[in-house]
Amino acid sequence: MTQAHEHSHDHTHAHSHEAPQEGGPVIVLTEKALAEVGRLLQAEKLAETHFLRIKVVGGGCSGLSYQLAFDNQSQAGDVTYPQAGGFKVVVDPQSKQYLHGTVLDYLDTFGGGGFTFRNPNAKSTCGCGSSFSA
Repeated sequence: MTQAHEHSHDHTHAHSHEAPQEGGPVIVLTEKALAEVGRLLQAEKLAETHFLRIKVVGGGCSGLSYQLAFDNQSQAGDVTYPQAGGFKVVVDPQSKQYLHGTVLDYLDTFGGGGFTFRNPNAKSTCGCGSSFSA
């Protein structure tokens, strides 16, 4: 089944006017994000059976929000992206249109750590860092 993971809130207000590159990657994980996802998969003993599902869902203060979860069931139309860490990232077709060119990073901060998204498709992001408008 699906196991959801919270990600920290980036307290910045960002506007991006970059157009996503056609043919480029839909989502890129930084080395820190790769390491943290791998660590979580190992810690929860899911490395052999699960993948990281990244979704964009309606809601949040800006209209759309990100969702990260470990999943082991593929859906029709899912697109799979093998990662250097030996695991897979899966994105559904609906989310893919919002994620094209997005970078998933993991930041260690004094108060903890969390995943952050840098999305060139976001016209604006909320101060909470987990919602955006497209």
